[in-house]
Amino acid sequence: MAAERELTMAFEHKPVLLQETVSLLADMPGKRFLDGTLGGGGHTSALLALRGDVEAIGIDRDPVALTAAGERLASYGDRFQCFRGNYSAMEEIVHRAGWEKVDAILLDLGVSSPQIDTPERGFSFRNNGPLDMRMDPDGGRTAADILNQCTEKEIADILYRYGEERRSRQIARAVVERRETAPWRETGEFAALVEGIVGHAHQHGLPPATRAFQALRIAVNDELGELERGLRAAEGLLTPGGLLVVISFHSLEDRIVKHAFQYAAATCICPPHAPFCTCGKRQTMEILTKKPIRPGMEEALQNPRAACAKLRAARKL
Repeated sequence: MAAERELTMAFEHKPVLLQETVSLLADMPGKRFLDGTLGGGGHTSALLALRGDVEAIGIDRDPVALTAAGERLASYGDRFQCFRGNYSAMEEIVHRAGWEKVDAILLDLGVSSPQIDTPERGFSFRNNGPLDMRMDPDGGRTAADILNQCTEKEIADILYRYGEERRSRQIARAVVERRETAPWRETGEFAALVEGIVGHAHQHGLPPATRAFQALRIAVNDELGELERGLRAAEGLLTPGGLLVVISFHSLEDRIVKHAFQYAAATCICPPHAPFCTCGKRQTMEILTKKPIRPGMEEALQNPRAACAKLRAARKL
């Protein structure tokens, strides 16, 4: 309990693109806001402070983050409720809270700084810890489970698909060979293996283990599947004129968001050379950001982890 309390008190996450996000959300047509990835609660706190009429629901699958945010936002009383769960289940959670629809939704994707900086969570290759990487520490397979139980092909596919790691096959082969003598347990062991194979080739200045760790984390938490389900749920849950704001941190996430917005904004999806429209597609969203909003130089310098963030927003028709 003491250790958990210490982690909760240390959960201080600096929100990315705070002003840009809150500026968009402040124009929502009503007062009901859903933060699907509550984290430290920074965006929600800023919105509640700006608009005194707003009521908010926060969702997070990390109990440490949820407890910390709940304590931080307790001063807003019954204007704020928080629930543990996946944001893809937002419809069920919103209905459980007594709401039918919401007027704005925020999804701030990826892993938070406190999660990365806590070695016990296993997200970081910089500090040795257990190969865990679960955002919800109470269930599901760990990164160690993947490395110790998946086939060589499955591991290679994970590394290439989710990390775009060009040396995925070499790494997967080495992973399987190593586990024949000793099971995978710690992040430092895996980072050392990856660094020995990759070096700095094709990493564009990133530390050698970055892509492999990203891939494992995405696979452990089913992050891309969660995003696809969450985007569908969000569109159905928004009121007319409602806002959907999504902040992503790598190209795979941003591509899913971009394509989802483009599909929702399309008025026809027939083949380009079709003589007339037969698809019956109806536009359901209006894209508000023709290009993604990126952090300014000052924010990127103050918070290097924000440098790769991209914000996209759309309005429900």
